[in-house]
Amino acid sequence: MLYLKFKLLKPFDSLSQVPIELAKGNLTFPVKEEKNKFFGKFIWGIDLLREHLEEQKRNDLMLEKDKKTLLLSLSHDIKTPLSAIKLSAKALSKDLYKDPEKKKEIANGINSKADEIQDYINKIVDASRNDFLNIEVDSGEFYISNVINEIKHYYKDKFSLSRTSFEISEYSDCLLKGDCDRCMEVLQNVIENAAKYGDGRSITIDFAREENCLLITVSNTGCTLPDNEVIHIFDSFWRGSNSKGKEGSGLGLYICRRLMQQMDGDIYASVHDDLMSVTIVLRQA
Repeated sequence: MLYLKFKLLKPFDSLSQVPIELAKGNLTFPVKEEKNKFFGKFIWGIDLLREHLEEQKRNDLMLEKDKKTLLLSLSHDIKTPLSAIKLSAKALSKDLYKDPEKKKEIANGINSKADEIQDYINKIVDASRNDFLNIEVDSGEFYISNVINEIKHYYKDKFSLSRTSFEISEYSDCLLKGDCDRCMEVLQNVIENAAKYGDGRSITIDFAREENCLLITVSNTGCTLPDNEVIHIFDSFWRGSNSKGKEGSGLGLYICRRLMQQMDGDIYASVHDDLMSVTIVLRQA
């Protein structure tokens, strides 16, 4: 009993406050290191998570500051062409210029100032989109078997409970370029979408080789997405007509595409009858 108390119960009790403090946003809460063989690695992982959240918070604050600075700067720059447009429009409305050529010159000036404003708006839109590109990728090399074994281990029981047929085709192990964790993230996102938007009958993972690349295709039955919407599924904040009643932000596949591009890979989709297929392209090392 003493062994259980000091080796299991006491270390566990000392960790009970950590999730509460993290949930409150207290990311400086100290996590005491333990050499306990049962909890040592777990505590190390919790502390790593805390440090990651703390760093993310700092990055978010810096990003918010930069965003506000940019918006203030652009809003100030927009005032100048906007004032010129209002002044010219007022002069035209009061018919101050009788010469047709002068009126044409004023109209062209309004159009030019409107183009300036459009450029500023484009900068704001680009800045907003770039927020989602701030994703770190640790480029290196990894074996595809490391990813597939984790996927198989995670989804085998999950899909057996939902009675979804989950098949992974045979493949030859190979060394790939990219980030193993990010590749896992992309593949999991695609599989989760297959489960969410399919009919739950079948999900398969197939492999192919093409021009020194490995192609991993996740297919699911029961696709109801119209052909003309397929080209939009990787757009930010876009959700298809088949998403009604299903939770989501429209960012999952967009982030997947950005991750694949950062790993010098690609991702694309196609629909044949009721079969939805999303293919991930990874370069071989």
